[in-house]
Amino acid sequence: MPRIVERGLTRLFRSRWGVALVIAVLVLAVVGVGRIFSDGGNGSRQLLDPVSPAPTVSVDPSHDDDGVIVDDDPPPSPKVKPGTASPEAVAYAFASAWVDHKNVSAKVWHDGILPNSTKDLADELNGVDPADVPADRVVGRPAIVPVGDGLVNAVVTVDSGKVTLQLVAPDGKWLVDGVDWEAA
Repeated sequence: MPRIVERGLTRLFRSRWGVALVIAVLVLAVVGVGRIFSDGGNGSRQLLDPVSPAPTVSVDPSHDDDGVIVDDDPPPSPKVKPGTASPEAVAYAFASAWVDHKNVSAKVWHDGILPNSTKDLADELNGVDPADVPADRVVGRPAIVPVGDGLVNAVVTVDSGKVTLQLVAPDGKWLVDGVDWEAA
């Protein structure tokens, strides 16, 4: 008996009509199970059902607070822990080390950016070929854009575009945590 079932299933799945029949049975089974477990309501709307002429209001118009918080205050200025470098100085030092990639090994290049980068960024850049750095020199001072408390972006102009550095200060010491280059 098992041999007959095996032959029948083999024939069924080798033909297009057999596969289509199996798919149709599966679809009908899923629809049937869905109808069995549905709540019994019709749940469908006719395409041409009348629509309410008045809009539905989901907010109490007499209440002044709409729940949206708008902060008009600028982001806080970056705070510098005494005895540590400012975000501008860290960004400039990192960018200068980042573009210093000519005639140096990957280890020497990585060691140059290491003092001003977070452990995560240092791990991410470990093993990067310095020849892949798309810039050769820094041509402008970093422009600091505060994002939040302990978080700033520094935009540094280089000879081939702009480098945006994300700086964080989890312990009050500013470090570069991300690098994004944009061509000029």
